[in-house]
Amino acid sequence: MIRFSLKCSAGHGFDSWFQRAEAFAALQSSGQLACPICGDTGIEKSLMAPAVRPSRIAAADPAPSPASDTPSLREPQSQLEAALAELRRQIEANSEYVGMNFAVEARKMHQGEAPARAIHGEARPEDARAMIEDGLPVAPLPFLPARKVN
Repeated sequence: MIRFSLKCSAGHGFDSWFQRAEAFAALQSSGQLACPICGDTGIEKSLMAPAVRPSRIAAADPAPSPASDTPSLREPQSQLEAALAELRRQIEANSEYVGMNFAVEARKMHQGEAPARAIHGEARPEDARAMIEDGLPVAPLPFLPARKVN
């Protein structure tokens, strides 16, 4: 296993583990890596220091380590990120996740075949276009589903 320090094109830094360097390259080239903060798929490796095991003497008497410049991924780094996190929380709390069945469920509700309710999920681009062209009240969300976040 290898850990890489990564950075999205928006400047968010984060770490991720890979089985080997080739696994990172394959995921990166196929666009399957996404920033956990903003969902951007323009991911590059950052400069990082190798993890070196300290000597026995240093391990017995550890010196205080300098503060890390890596931002916490748990805390929003800007007002925009805080607003997106709140939007996500509201949507997940007040709607049902229907996964890849979003287009089918939305059409059933639109045609009166299923009870109207708030839903969110995933749709292929062609299905999303067709729903919009057919007048269904749908909109893309500005974040990835939780299952697709690294």
